[in-house]
Amino acid sequence: MADQAFTSPGEKLTLEAAGDLSAGQFLGVIVNTSGLAAVAGAGVVNVGILQNKPAAAGRAAEIMVSGVSKMVAAEAITAGDDIATDAAGKAVDAATADHVLGLALTDAAADGEIFSVLLGVGQRVHP
Repeated sequence: MADQAFTSPGEKLTLEAAGDLSAGQFLGVIVNTSGLAAVAGAGVVNVGILQNKPAAAGRAAEIMVSGVSKMVAAEAITAGDDIATDAAGKAVDAATADHVLGLALTDAAADGEIFSVLLGVGQRVHP
């Protein structure tokens, strides 16, 4: 449930935003081929979860890379699920061969809900 979502900061990384990420807070983030922060796609290796709302290219994108972060769900999520990202950088249950971003610590009932994810638990491929 969204009101149960919490954060327990670990390590953060700051990179330049590849573009306007003002709608990207709490989405999965990648480092693109130019070394800039961009919203993640489906099943890719995420560097972490965007914490702020940089409104233009070149602005500071604060990315949580370890610890517990809030994240936007794309579907119902159950605590204990391995988490990957969809094409919009939202959280989904990791499917076979997806790169796992983290572990759900709280539930999300539906698309758009905020829940908590434990980062830094392996960045592995889901079996």
